[in-house]
Amino acid sequence: MKTWITDWPASPRWPHYTRANAGEVLPTPASPLGQQFSWDNGICQGWRDGYVRIGSYTADEWDERLPETVGFFGGYMYINLANVRMQGVRSPAVTVEQLDLAFFGDHPDVPPYVAHPGDERPELTPSILEHLGWVMSTTTFPEINDERTQTIALRASRPDLTSLSDAELVARARATQPMLRKLFDSHTVTSSSSGIAPGMLFAVGQAVEDPSIAMTLLAGLGEVDSAEPSYALWDISRTLRASAELAAAFDAGIDGLLDRLAQSDSDDAHAFSAAIEQFLTDYGSRGPNEWEMSAETWETKPAIMLAALNQVRGQADAESPRIRNRRRADEREAMTTVVRAKVAALGNEELVGTFEAALMAGHQLGFRERTKTNIIRVVHEGRMVFRELGRRHVVSGDLRDRVHVFMLLNDEVEEFIADPASFTDILAERYVQWQSLWELEPPFFIRDAQVPPIDTWPRKGTEAAAQVGAGTVLQGVPGCPGLVRGTARVILDPGDPGALQPGDILIAPITDPAWTPLFMTAAGVVVNVGGQISHAIIVSRELGLPCVVSVVGATEMIPDGALVEVNGSTGQVTVIEVPA
Repeated sequence: MKTWITDWPASPRWPHYTRANAGEVLPTPASPLGQQFSWDNGICQGWRDGYVRIGSYTADEWDERLPETVGFFGGYMYINLANVRMQGVRSPAVTVEQLDLAFFGDHPDVPPYVAHPGDERPELTPSILEHLGWVMSTTTFPEINDERTQTIALRASRPDLTSLSDAELVARARATQPMLRKLFDSHTVTSSSSGIAPGMLFAVGQAVEDPSIAMTLLAGLGEVDSAEPSYALWDISRTLRASAELAAAFDAGIDGLLDRLAQSDSDDAHAFSAAIEQFLTDYGSRGPNEWEMSAETWETKPAIMLAALNQVRGQADAESPRIRNRRRADEREAMTTVVRAKVAALGNEELVGTFEAALMAGHQLGFRERTKTNIIRVVHEGRMVFRELGRRHVVSGDLRDRVHVFMLLNDEVEEFIADPASFTDILAERYVQWQSLWELEPPFFIRDAQVPPIDTWPRKGTEAAAQVGAGTVLQGVPGCPGLVRGTARVILDPGDPGALQPGDILIAPITDPAWTPLFMTAAGVVVNVGGQISHAIIVSRELGLPCVVSVVGATEMIPDGALVEVNGSTGQVTVIEVPA
């Protein structure tokens, strides 16, 4: 197989692509329906709209059908590195180098920027400056607050899906596509603006001879939506910790746990069950690989959430994420005072203005997590529709497995409900082909619009890095400041946290909200991928946890059980001792 059924053509105008950051969003191959329904016909359109909205691009720079904000090759999503860099080329506030660090981390193989004749667009400078003025002067974004209200209302209005006809199900799902386009328009505004504050604060840090200030000044900001589930789970874990009955139920195993508690007549069981039901209503859209429509979430597979809760219950009250957050907020406020004084002492009014504007621009990090959360709620409503469609057509014999419904193409959905039996074999065959993509290691970069044929990609695990020994120092990107030592626990699945105990160091391939409850158990976090505005960093700063990202191959090189030291200020991870 040279290409996959939903692959995009590579863009000669925007020829460089990267899995950096994209691997945090869609770590696995997108299902055909997940890609075409949510991304090609919703998210990517909004991404283009947002780029135009911030003034850095004009609409005629994009392909109308598949705007080259990303690319899908072998089912894997890639961020278009070439057009992201235009914000550094065309904006007077940030550079290409700063954007590379913010979005893609300190990866050694980032293709160098080579100018294209269409890159320089001086006529766009006024619109870019207008947007930057907004970024550096606003503390609220009412539009995304309204969208939060709308997406919560969408979840609250979900009918009993089993009572809807196939056509009614599809109509409900189709209604989410224009919502996804609008929501990702807002997300693009905040996401593209989130690299501004770190870049400006880095420049200020160089001026005051302390380049690490950006991490402290962007920590403990509060109101980070993607951290909300962690706070809610923490509160539930305190109830669990205080109840002998609930603790015994967890000790008996997670399998069948909710059913066992539902059959209990105790007040503790009733209160716990009600709390979990509310949690799943509020946050059930979150989960591993939550951008992919076919993936399991906390609502569809509560065991993922319960496994994290089982780990969190062992954490002492003093390690509350609210206490950690307050600590980081205090450090941020103290550092703000110190840096403000240092900047004033230099007598450079431009630098003073840069510092104050950067503090305001830091609000974009919280805005970004809100817009992402809004989108995930809507993706989930589409997910639940198609899960129900798949369920009923397994019962009727038209599908061999419920997940086969996600092998449909966007344009085949109406054809399927008109004649489902005609798709039985086609979708089963596609599923086998799709599963084969999971075994492949996609190229980290695609350069010059040259996509290697899929059948030349190596299989995952065939180029694994060797484990390192004591004394080895691995360099990543500093995420959240702090120095901590602990036992390394290499966790590859948030639903299977294994031996992770309070005080351990979580070593993870990626992190998304399904992982963040484990942050409350860990004393520090190390992640294979990510940049200065990655999810792991933003949530680590909110929860007050030393964090290092973009430690390439960390889950392979760091032995499970090793004693490691994580320096969230320098980005260094030191292996102190390895297990015998």
